[in-house]
Amino acid sequence: MEDFPTEDEGVFYSKAEHYWKEVPPTVDGMLGGYGSISSIDISGSKKFLQKFLGEGKGKTRPGCALDCGAGIGRITKRLLLPLFRTVDLVDVTHEFLEKARSYLGEEGKRVENYFCCGLQDFQPQPERYDIIWIQWVIGHLTDDHLVEFLRRCRGALRPEGLIVIKDNVAYEGVVPDEVDSSVCRDLQILHRLVARAGLVIVHEEQQQNFPEEIYQVHTLALR
Repeated sequence: MEDFPTEDEGVFYSKAEHYWKEVPPTVDGMLGGYGSISSIDISGSKKFLQKFLGEGKGKTRPGCALDCGAGIGRITKRLLLPLFRTVDLVDVTHEFLEKARSYLGEEGKRVENYFCCGLQDFQPQPERYDIIWIQWVIGHLTDDHLVEFLRRCRGALRPEGLIVIKDNVAYEGVVPDEVDSSVCRDLQILHRLVARAGLVIVHEEQQQNFPEEIYQVHTLALR
């Protein structure tokens, strides 16, 4: 692992699970008190995704999406359900997924599965998804587990499917967060882990108009 915390993996994961169990199941809770950036975030993600979606040759079809680290379904509700026919959610916190069932409202009928599982253990169904959306959650995986998870995601894509990572990026190296038991990696390290998983970056952008005091956020489309 690249400058990763040396503590036991089990402790790293259990501390994160405990942290999220104490977080209120609200948009503000999902965004660490920055609920006000949700609309800017969704707008940027929609513009990013629409570069790839369509029915023609080489286009990603608007069929089934997977929302990883879905929480209460903020991204599913605002981004994925409006663009895809069906969505699956996966999150480690049972209470968040229970809240999602009411939060998603009528459109939630198009959610086919709520998986309660950490991504380090999650086994997506092969060739099921057109989009696998992974936002603000890769810092909760060790390097090796992130690589293994991305490999499983690659096998879960339909033809012309895409994996999208949207996450904080450190300026240099790996920055640990003791509060929520996560890490923030720099772009070079993230690129290296993506390559280890056998994936290629087909497009990359920096999210604009976020508050200056938070990390830079980058979005990567992978195949």
